[in-house]
Amino acid sequence: MTYAITQNCCSDATCVAVCPVNCIHPTPQEREFGSTDMLYVDPRSCIDCGACADACPVDAIFPVDSLSGPAKEYAAINAAYFADEEADRERETAGDGPNFHPWGAPVFERSLPSDFAPIRVAVVGTGPAGMYAAEDLLLHTNAEVTLVDRLPVAGGLVRYGVAPDHPATKKVGDAFARFHSHPRVRMVLGVEVGEDLTTEELAAHHDAVVYAVGASTDRRLGIPGEDVPGSLAATTFVSWYNAHPEVAPDAIDLSAERVVVVGNGNVALDVARILVSDPAALAGTDIADHALAALRRSEVREVVLLGRRGPEHAAYTASELRALTHLPGVDLVVDDADPRTGATIDGAAAGDKAALLRGVARATVDWSGAAPPGRRIVLRFHSAPVEVLGEATVAGVRVTDGAGRLDIPAGLLVRAVGYRGAPVAGLPFDEATGTVPHERGRVAGRPGTYVVGWIKRGPSGGIGANRTCAAETVGTLLADAVAGALPAPSGTPRAFQRLARRRGRQIVDARGLAAIDRTELALGRAGGRPRVKLGTLPELVAAAKGKRWSRPN
Repeated sequence: MTYAITQNCCSDATCVAVCPVNCIHPTPQEREFGSTDMLYVDPRSCIDCGACADACPVDAIFPVDSLSGPAKEYAAINAAYFADEEADRERETAGDGPNFHPWGAPVFERSLPSDFAPIRVAVVGTGPAGMYAAEDLLLHTNAEVTLVDRLPVAGGLVRYGVAPDHPATKKVGDAFARFHSHPRVRMVLGVEVGEDLTTEELAAHHDAVVYAVGASTDRRLGIPGEDVPGSLAATTFVSWYNAHPEVAPDAIDLSAERVVVVGNGNVALDVARILVSDPAALAGTDIADHALAALRRSEVREVVLLGRRGPEHAAYTASELRALTHLPGVDLVVDDADPRTGATIDGAAAGDKAALLRGVARATVDWSGAAPPGRRIVLRFHSAPVEVLGEATVAGVRVTDGAGRLDIPAGLLVRAVGYRGAPVAGLPFDEATGTVPHERGRVAGRPGTYVVGWIKRGPSGGIGANRTCAAETVGTLLADAVAGALPAPSGTPRAFQRLARRRGRQIVDARGLAAIDRTELALGRAGGRPRVKLGTLPELVAAAKGKRWSRPN
């Protein structure tokens, strides 16, 4: 018997580190690492020890014999990755090929001499990038870490970005949460750096500061009508169904039968899947209460995913597309009105992105009428939006394709064309890339200041990619510490706590975060759900203080 990695793979390579026979690839040292959709177990060399399954933070690894339903196909998917012997030989050759990750392996061992005085490091942002950096510091050094977040609750992308019907992916948050109460960790939640505190004030109280603030804004389409009511960013929609306190419960109107989603990455697929999923299935997740209620009343029956280019260039991962093909009660259709779409799919080589659509139904869709009965998702390629139609609200979207221009009626448009970093007051910012300029994580011209995650490398890579990215940044930071290049802080930890409480709206510490967690879990048990997330700032702060909060009916 062998093990297989399945859909939930986060690619953080924890499994690679524990495998005693090096049967999991690609590894962080191989060219393909970061360019494949997931990691794979070689069935020829797996010794069935189960170490990878025990270490996996997202429960993505199972014995092949235990796979059932749609997961069974991952046995063949893992084996197929190792079928090409020439590719196997290539994997064994380290180098700087075109797909090799620019952050690579750190050149400095991520540890400090045993007699090195503890350094104080602030990590701004408690999502995966920040927590991987904090984990590295806590496990390999005697550093003291201050975790800072502008929201009064930790989690970042894990809490507010992962779709509620991906509970296994959310389990990586449990691995991070064990560091929230670490004896060398202080939590300062509910304070925003650049607003409540300046970057200079934060730096004055720490030897180093690591910014892991992500990419919180969205990319624009740059077309007429983009700001018409009913046209919104995927970031808003994802935050809405994940109970983000800065998105109102009534922010999304689901009274239209057809929704157009511009984009074909994993976020676009998440939006489409949530819109047409059976609310009864979502009721067993931690989806926001208001979103679940709205989806139960929803009139949406059809979601159209627009891709500017062909199916061979789709940005979604194979595993996320496979999930759509197994969505109960939902038809998946490829609109083949453009002959290039069908020709590309039929001519694609096994393993190519377009070949994944070979078993999906095709149809030339008539967009002149209402959405058909039932629920379906339509993939339409070679279609670039040029105008959002409507004045008081979205009425449709005009696209260009191989035949000219076409109007697709719709009552809601969601743009899912990528995330973008936002500047932090006091830090340099590259407007072209939406990132903070750096050298191996070290911010240019700012000694003791570092970046990690999407604000460092741009919005690329999933949760697991942040582990390697954080390793590089922490390696750079520690090399600077040993070299004596970190500026000495002038303020004490206690002084920083006092300053933060004076400036912050409602500061939450580790004890308050634990109280929020207990409250949400209790609400979940009462409703037969894993968790009910508190969706407003007053609710979160009240729970942190142990106060009873009467939730509106």
